[in-house]
Amino acid sequence: MDITRRDLFKMAGIAALGAAVGQLTTQPAEAAKKVPKLKAAPVVGSKNVTGMKYTGTAAKVYFTDKLDAPHLIKLYNMVNENIIGKVGIKLHTGEPHGPNILPRDWVRQFQAQVPNSNIIETNTLYNGARYTTAGHLETLRTNGWDFCPVDIMDEDGGVNLPVHGGFHLQEVTMGKTLVDYDSVVVLTHFKGHAMGGFGGSLKNIAIGMASGQVGKVQVHGYKRNEMPPPGPYWFDGVNMPLKEEFMERMADSGKATCDYFGKRIVFLNVMRRLSVDCDCAGTSAAEPTMADIGILASNDILAIDQACCDFVYTAPDSADLRERIESRHGLRQLSAMAEHKMGNPQYELIYVD
Repeated sequence: MDITRRDLFKMAGIAALGAAVGQLTTQPAEAAKKVPKLKAAPVVGSKNVTGMKYTGTAAKVYFTDKLDAPHLIKLYNMVNENIIGKVGIKLHTGEPHGPNILPRDWVRQFQAQVPNSNIIETNTLYNGARYTTAGHLETLRTNGWDFCPVDIMDEDGGVNLPVHGGFHLQEVTMGKTLVDYDSVVVLTHFKGHAMGGFGGSLKNIAIGMASGQVGKVQVHGYKRNEMPPPGPYWFDGVNMPLKEEFMERMADSGKATCDYFGKRIVFLNVMRRLSVDCDCAGTSAAEPTMADIGILASNDILAIDQACCDFVYTAPDSADLRERIESRHGLRQLSAMAEHKMGNPQYELIYVD
């Protein structure tokens, strides 16, 4: 897959990142044929197509345009050196019959390659099919997540994790059993989101690990007596009261989890079925209007989510998803993570065949 350099961030709001833009590098198919494979590593190398230089370090983001389980596993094996012990695979398992959730067979093959692992989830804040643990378990059966244990982490309550230097939060209540895990693999379906603009690795842990009736209230800034009942389409993007504050609250929550696990957390973003809607929309999700892109993997949450946004803004058919991101001020997720020093906004994109 060739990537042409473009001005990826023209809209207001991304200026908060200043000069810290991602360094796009890739290994186009024709160039890959000319680069000998290294015996010491499974990566064929990378070619800088931006012509830009940066100072300091750059995070590594591995990318393939091959969308299948073997390549998902291959990329994971490039970033999993610190994954040890009991492993939670954080996955959005979706509302009943959701058309855009990650293919069950991919996840089944992937989970089988991660020793001592199971899927982890939490209940929802909105009153839907996954609002209670009983309903959530029934939805898991409906959607075919029955090949390994799925831990509904807030079934018996929550655990408070501190937020050091948060924008709005000093602590976040996560699902109680999160602290039973030694490592976490964040396996994310990258797509749009009704409130966040886009749902990447940050959204998957910031909302997806927070307990349904306490942590998610904190992250959303939900005031029970002042706001309408929460739902999959809680706000319409025009009247949504949180916007950039919501992105900052997500960054606070994500920071709590990243700080807790340190190097024992890795991120994989799958860019397929790129609807403007989250998998929480279920069968109501809008049909994707842009082509699938591929899979990315990194040890750096900021770098991987920024790389995915770069791909969106490079794609010629991404108008709908770009509108969703911009109308929700979604790019504030990236600048908020940068300000929290959660990752490196400079990254090297390494193509993997």
